[in-house]
Amino acid sequence: MAAIALSLSACATTRYRPVSDTPVRIGRPYMVRGTSYVPAADPAYDMLGYASWYGHESGSMTANGERFRPGAITAAHTTLPLPSYVEVTSLDTGRTILVRINDRGPFAGGGRILDLSRGAAELLGIRNQGHAPVRVRRVDPPEQDRARLREGKAASERPIVPERVLSNLRAQLAAGF
Repeated sequence: MAAIALSLSACATTRYRPVSDTPVRIGRPYMVRGTSYVPAADPAYDMLGYASWYGHESGSMTANGERFRPGAITAAHTTLPLPSYVEVTSLDTGRTILVRINDRGPFAGGGRILDLSRGAAELLGIRNQGHAPVRVRRVDPPEQDRARLREGKAASERPIVPERVLSNLRAQLAAGF
């Protein structure tokens, strides 16, 4: 009984960091499943790959110390500073959303470059797919959008990417694998 009470009290004392844009943390190099990752400030980050989503860790602590909120518009990235803001475009639909990076991942292969929260996956329109081809670009959004994302809400709507641009991005992604 004492062990159960002690473990429950440990859960009650978990201290989550308030959702904030400061301090920005880059972090030290780390290794997961034999792969090394070197976090870095990369203001020109612009990658093509695949995004998946996660949402079963509700209440867990993110890599930057915040409480994970599955419905919030957040994501995990292996090396970008925490927090960072990225624009994520689905190469299937052309839908683009703004997302706040507050966690580390994905650590599975297959060209995955981003793990979206359930809320972000729904907003992007990929929740039913499980994963989808995407373009991820680091951006510096206005404070109004940052504030909405810190609250877990969607930022201002972004324009749909034209089909000719999507075709070009899909071809680039196919050539890279």
